[in-house]
Amino acid sequence: MKNLAVLGSTGSIGTQTLDIVRANSNELCVKVLAAGSNVDLIEKQIREFKPEVAVLFDKNKAEELKVKVSDINVKVLSGMEGMIEAARYEGTDTVVTSMVGMIGIKPTIAAINAGKDIALANKETLVTAGHIIMPLIKEKNVALLPVDSEHSAIFQSMNGENKKRISKILLTASGGPFRGKSYDDLKTMTVEDALKHPNWAMGRKITIDSASLVNKGLEVMEAKWLFDVDYDDIEVVIHPQSIIHSMVEYVDGAIIAELGMPDMKLPIQYALFYPDRVPLDTKRVNFFDLKEMTFEKPDMDTFRGLRLALDAAKAGGSMPTVFNAANEEAVAAFLDKKIGFLDIYNIIENAMDSHSVIKNPDINEILGVENDVRIKIKERFI
Repeated sequence: MKNLAVLGSTGSIGTQTLDIVRANSNELCVKVLAAGSNVDLIEKQIREFKPEVAVLFDKNKAEELKVKVSDINVKVLSGMEGMIEAARYEGTDTVVTSMVGMIGIKPTIAAINAGKDIALANKETLVTAGHIIMPLIKEKNVALLPVDSEHSAIFQSMNGENKKRISKILLTASGGPFRGKSYDDLKTMTVEDALKHPNWAMGRKITIDSASLVNKGLEVMEAKWLFDVDYDDIEVVIHPQSIIHSMVEYVDGAIIAELGMPDMKLPIQYALFYPDRVPLDTKRVNFFDLKEMTFEKPDMDTFRGLRLALDAAKAGGSMPTVFNAANEEAVAAFLDKKIGFLDIYNIIENAMDSHSVIKNPDINEILGVENDVRIKIKERFI
């Protein structure tokens, strides 16, 4: 029996993780549930999975939850202190980190320090603090298993191979709901347009990031840290069918890829059961129905999110934190219909242009930069 802490249990990845637990209840057990503020959903999850600890980041909502589950033997915590306590709870083996945003960094570090294996779905952890996380993973001798479909595919494509013989990583992208559109087209795109992803069912924020190609830029940064490769050895390939989830090219020209239907349950389950594979009730690829798979170069002039991400990545230090924080603020404003789609790029670029890079930031400096960027953006743009 593998005992889990699911941080971000009410979000897209968290709820799908719990689907995997339901289907494998003889092998997986949830000991900890943690979320942001969704009282009603986490109450339902507590009643079903009967964890020993539950956390809501919002302290007022946590008090409300305590009343709702007073008939259940569960310890209810709140705030960052509660998240950290949940992450290192002694009754767990693996921590699924699926919170959205910078809130995930401190709990992830706490879990690693407590010797937990990490199923990582929180992009910000490596984007902003990869230089801290990866040495810590090695020091504590714990597993870091990627949950993102692309990074899971890369991980699977490297199994049994000599990592020193990698030529490059081919990171695939669907192109999102705006693939093929022009700059002028993007001026009129609405929130509703941006949320219509052609292939994937994801949370609202990550769906907007897919539309802007910011998400792919964040994934490039993650891949650099996860797989210890140079940015110049990571190539983004637009693959509209989302059947090839990513590929690895080796020095002899061989390319190994992982294929499957666009279903996040596959990489989630793979991370939870690695190195084993267990049955998954999901649609299978039918190549006769598929008929073709196509590939394109990303349009980084129109979709500047990817270009800005690569600039931030190569600047290094605290610049990825600036990129990430500015994007989070801009996307939130776009979802609230306060700004247009193209304003997302302008806000990110302005934040990056006005930042002086801290070369090797510690956690406090990372969080300080993040806070400063958010304040300035709210003052100037939102």
